[in-house]
Amino acid sequence: MFGNLGTTEILLILLFILIFFGAKKIPDFAQSLGKGIREFRKAARDIQSDIESAKDTDKIENKKEDKDS
Repeated sequence: MFGNLGTTEILLILLFILIFFGAKKIPDFAQSLGKGIREFRKAARDIQSDIESAKDTDKIENKKEDKDS
């Protein structure tokens, strides 16, 4: 998941985050990050469903045009 990062590097990064943000800010930061990820996934799903419904609409319209011809 972290590529070439080893245990030591990950621990140093976590320690830096703890020192830089403080213990009280980390849960708020994690909660905000989780909300942002959820909103992004929801938006991506909405866009994907819009594209699929547009494709379905085009297929239906094409079938109607073929029957009329």
